[in-house]
Amino acid sequence: MNQPLQRELTWVEKLELMTLLFLHGMALGSWFVPIGSVLESANLRSVIPFAFATSAVAALLSPLFFGAMADRSVPPIQVLRWLGVGTACFVGTVAWGIHSRWNPWLILLLIQLQSLLSVPTNSLTGSIVFARIGNSHRQFGAIRAMGTAGWIAGCWLISAMHVDAHPRAFQISALLWIALAAYTLFIPKGDTIPINHGKLTLRERFGLDALSLLKIHDLRVIFFTAALVAIPFAAFYPYTPALMSDLGLRRTSAWMSLGQVIEVGVLFAIGGILARWQLKWVVLTGLFCGVLRYALYATNSPIPVLIGVSLHGLAYALTYISAQIYLAKKIDPAWRTRAQALLSMLTGGVGNLAGYLCTGAWLAYCEHEGQENWRLFWSGLCFLVICVLIYFAQSYKGRETLR
Repeated sequence: MNQPLQRELTWVEKLELMTLLFLHGMALGSWFVPIGSVLESANLRSVIPFAFATSAVAALLSPLFFGAMADRSVPPIQVLRWLGVGTACFVGTVAWGIHSRWNPWLILLLIQLQSLLSVPTNSLTGSIVFARIGNSHRQFGAIRAMGTAGWIAGCWLISAMHVDAHPRAFQISALLWIALAAYTLFIPKGDTIPINHGKLTLRERFGLDALSLLKIHDLRVIFFTAALVAIPFAAFYPYTPALMSDLGLRRTSAWMSLGQVIEVGVLFAIGGILARWQLKWVVLTGLFCGVLRYALYATNSPIPVLIGVSLHGLAYALTYISAQIYLAKKIDPAWRTRAQALLSMLTGGVGNLAGYLCTGAWLAYCEHEGQENWRLFWSGLCFLVICVLIYFAQSYKGRETLR
């Protein structure tokens, strides 16, 4: 188990990390939230499920590779810089392709290439922060909140410029990725410089040795719970805006940020929550919020749906962010980036890929004469979250608080 550095960050160091996560959140939010609406308005509805699935495919392939690189050979901040520039190029090309009415499958290929570069940045930014903070569970939440604030700002920027369903949203996102890459030039490498492990096997170069973490019972339950709940949770971004539109709500990118507004508050408090509550009860509370969210969606009424969107922040932070902090507390620093990358692969890859494909098929089953039966759709997903909650409650044996 790791022993975190026993020091507090200076306000300058905190500001550096907060700005990094804020820019990263803006770049991600300005791309991911409007993508369904942009493709819909460009008459590319048929590729929407596949477009969301690209991030899941990427999460299966790239996080462990780039995580192993950041742990062993190249400073994570430098890897993040390269990925930011590459992502900006592909995001800008996607915007141009949609505007020029390129072949839908070529656009989908470009989206896949973009995802291969952008998806690993989630675990990389987390490992950069964890490498520099002394008390992960008390300091990480407040710093990580700025990533969520950036996501909100990205959504609001897209809606404020009235480009929720226009390729110009992706041009804005490309500029934000360039800004993120440029900002990394001002972040010192510091304790993020990886250890040189000498000659590596192919398995180690691709980060596959991280799979050995699944041999530990409680770690395995944490990883599997996050992956399983990602399946029903995957419906949130592709189909919530469609539900809102059917209920007469507009400016969907801004409405979708309600969950992140709540998430910011939770992240500021999560250090204290994890110090007072057993981790098991924290995760169970997050899963229960996920159940309640989809139960509210199933009412098919505007106010309950907006309340359900707000619950996204609680469900996400208490389930996924607490898992990130748990890994940072329990895993040796030499495995830090790979552990976070494995979590990213299992949730964003295995869970989301299964989720996008299964929820897309489930929605097709719930359609009748071109009309979605939203009550049936969200009720079915609510049942799946209940099943994951029962699995975690029965399987996780730990009783610790993260002090």
